[in-house]
Amino acid sequence: MKSAYNIHLIWATMMLLTISSYLIGEMGSGGVVATLFLLLVAGVKAVLIIRDFMELRGVSFLWRAIMYGWLVVVCTSIGIAYMLGNL
Repeated sequence: MKSAYNIHLIWATMMLLTISSYLIGEMGSGGVVATLFLLLVAGVKAVLIIRDFMELRGVSFLWRAIMYGWLVVVCTSIGIAYMLGNL
């Protein structure tokens, strides 16, 4: 059975996400929408790195919970700090 998993497709996706982040910065976009989009892009890239490049796809639930929990805490903290800074 052939798997749909392709590391090159994941790498290309990460490159497109990186380019989209770069273009937002070059266009001078700012504000809440741009910041939340950039946090979302960073979160998606982090999930791809954790799952595929760190090869935590098939490990125990504890390891995945630790890594994804850390990611949620960091992204949420950044989002809250940004929102509080704009009050």
